[in-house]
Order: sequence, then C-alpha cells, then structure tokens
Amino acid sequence: MGSMMNTKIAQEPEVPAASEPLKQTSSSTEATEIRCQEKSKGGLCYEVILAEPSVQAAVPKIPVNPAKIVSAEDIEEKLKAAEERRLQLEAKKITEWNAKQAKIEEASRKKEELDKEFAAQTKEALEAKMEQYEEKREALISDMKEKLKVHAQEIEKTRQSMENKKDEERRAIEEKLKAAESMRDENIKKMLDRLKEHERRAEIVRQNKAALANSDLNQEDSMTASSG
Repeated sequence: MGSMMNTKIAQEPEVPAASEPLKQTSSSTEATEIRCQEKSKGGLCYEVILAEPSVQAAVPKIPVNPAKIVSAEDIEEKLKAAEERRLQLEAKKITEWNAKQAKIEEASRKKEELDKEFAAQTKEALEAKMEQYEEKREALISDMKEKLKVHAQEIEKTRQSMENKKDEERRAIEEKLKAAESMRDENIKKMLDRLKEHERRAEIVRQNKAALANSDLNQEDSMTASSG
C-alpha cells in the first residue's frame, strides 16, 4: 500500500479503546483524513493518519498448501509417543514421590534417633541426679545421726553432772543434819548439866538453911535451959 503513515507511540495508563469520528474535507480533490486512537492493554497509544492511495496496490496472494494426509501409522506413533510421555511422567512422579518418601523416612529415622538419644541423655541425667540426691540424703542422715549422738552424749553428761550435783547436795544436807543433830544433843546435854548443877546448888542451899535453922533452935534451947 502506497500511503503516508505517521505512527506515534507513548506510554499511558490502561483505558478502554476509543476512536474519533471521521473528518472529511469539503473539497473532493483533498485527501480523506482519518484519525483514530487505540490504547492497547499494555498502555500503548497509536495515532494513525491515512491518506488516499496514489496508486493501486496489489493485494498479495496467500499460497494455498495442500492438505496433509495423516495415516493410521502416524496416529499410532503419536499415540505411542503420548503413551511414552505419560509413562515417563508417571515414572518421574513415582521417582519424585519415592524421593520424598525416602526423605520423610530419613527424617523420621533421624527424629527417632534424636528422640532415643534425648531419652537416653535424660535418663542418664535423671539417674545422676538421683545418685547425687541419694548421696546427699545419706550424708544428711549420717550428719543428723552424728549430731544426735553428740547431743545425746551432751545430755548424758549433763544428766550425770546433775546426778553428781544432787549427790553432793544430798551429802551436804545429810552432813548439815548430822551436825545440827549433834549440836542439838550437845545443847541438850549442856542444858541438863546446867539443870543438875542448879538442883545441886538448890539442895546445898536447902541443906544450909536447914542447918542454920537447927543451929538457931539449939541456941534457943541452950539459952532456955541456962535461964531455968
């Protein structure tokens, strides 16, 4: 086509396609001008100006190819190829599934090993703690027994000391009682001796009085006899 075409391309946002109305000049000798804008989905703007063709352009002829005949062998080969592709795809899927299953089994095996290892470590740690606890318990019991033994010995010493002190106090009381009894007996003896001495002196005084009385009577008798 022998025509003048000016094309302008610009990047714009996507909007629906729009076209302007045809503009035709009043003179028949002037070229008919057609303006249209098409905005594609990608945001491209086209502005096309068409003019009257100067010469008659030849329309190209599209060569016509004869129809290709498909035989049964070709169809069978295509079916075989499709079947092979399907089998290959299935084999690939099975291989991938087996690989995934192997990974899952490996992960499960590793997890089981880790669980067993963790359980073993936990058991060992627990047994070690139990042993330490048992050792501490035995040490504590032994220490308590030793402390109780020492305390019992101290109590026995205190009791023995108190018993000895009681014996000493009892002996001291007994000695004091003996001393008091001895002093009492001595005081009683002294009092009896003083009483006996008092009675002896009183008897002497009585005897002296009686002797004096008899002497006075004798004197009176003598005086009476001499006067008669």
